[in-house]
Amino acid sequence: MNADLQNRAFLFGDAVWVSFYVRNSALFLAEECYFFLMSSMRKMRMHIPVDYTLEYFQNYFQTEFLDKNCHEGIIRMMVYRNSDTANLAKAGVSNFCEFIKKDDILNIEKNIEVDLIKEINVNNNLFSNIYTHSPENIYAEIYAQENDLDDVILLNPQKRIARSSNGNLLFLSEKSVKIPRQTEGAYISPLMESFVTFLHKSNSARIEEVEMMAFESQKSEEILLISEAKGIFSVSKIRNRKFGNDRFSEMLKNWKLSLN
Repeated sequence: MNADLQNRAFLFGDAVWVSFYVRNSALFLAEECYFFLMSSMRKMRMHIPVDYTLEYFQNYFQTEFLDKNCHEGIIRMMVYRNSDTANLAKAGVSNFCEFIKKDDILNIEKNIEVDLIKEINVNNNLFSNIYTHSPENIYAEIYAQENDLDDVILLNPQKRIARSSNGNLLFLSEKSVKIPRQTEGAYISPLMESFVTFLHKSNSARIEEVEMMAFESQKSEEILLISEAKGIFSVSKIRNRKFGNDRFSEMLKNWKLSLN
């Protein structure tokens, strides 16, 4: 019991989450995910131990997961602040990891139905872009379950699209892929950034970081959801509007081929 009472993640949500990826029995985007972890810890003003190097995590994941037949999936990692000193900026940190098995993190998991939620919104500040304690996400997840939805689209205080409760949204129309700006409340996402970089370099689509009003989602031909924690999903329906996924599926296929 005493250990729990000293756990600041449990008491105050004083923690950050990041994802690392295992694909084809090897870490994928390890460097990008590592730098996202470092950035998230700095934003939360956490002390970063000197041994928290990329090599340290590569070796740690190798021992804890890859050597134990974890060949395809997501490593979810929470780093939380300890209560070992009154000076929180100098307090030590601990971490917790779990492995979520996937067939291939770059596959579309499934088609999902989403809707807008207007009862709550997400802020668009420094902490909106990292994965930390979010009562908005908890509320949104329950709302989705109670309304037979897979996820919901969250707006910012200006009533523009920020993200879903699980991740970032990409809107495809003609030759453009529109993505809400991080200043709108979208997450920083190494997985999405890798995909978007491929689209740009391969001239597969024109990438536009935008401010998007809620009704504009209905104008899209296809919508993709990329979640650091859960993977990639195709949005098939928002209210009465249905969407395809042929073009995004082809883009993802070409992305995977470029990595082989």
